[in-house]
Amino acid sequence: MSTLIYGLVIAIFLFGKSMAMSDEMQEMAQMLHNTCVAETGVAEDLIIKCRSGDFTDDPKLKFDDGEIDVDTLVAMLPEEILGKAEPVLRSCGTIKGTDDCDSVYQTNKCYYDKSPLQMCTF
Repeated sequence: MSTLIYGLVIAIFLFGKSMAMSDEMQEMAQMLHNTCVAETGVAEDLIIKCRSGDFTDDPKLKFDDGEIDVDTLVAMLPEEILGKAEPVLRSCGTIKGTDDCDSVYQTNKCYYDKSPLQMCTF
């Protein structure tokens, strides 16, 4: 899955769950979630653990394109979450890990660290 799509999934769930999402936005988020799970084979229980800050070091939680294009991601965000999501996305940027997969994983952890009350991964 491309990092851009991954980032969009994260951003929608990161900030969308903390406010009332439109039916259309909920449907889009669920579709992206389902696509992500199908492509990676990640177990739902690992996703649930991430929501509470328990980031299991599992390759299925990582993606192979380790650079998050924050400007493009911000441009694609729904307006109703932009105000809360953009500062966190820009603050984290891309956290460099041991490889591309780990970079995306570390960046996701940064999102949680910056905004744990609103974090709802995948």
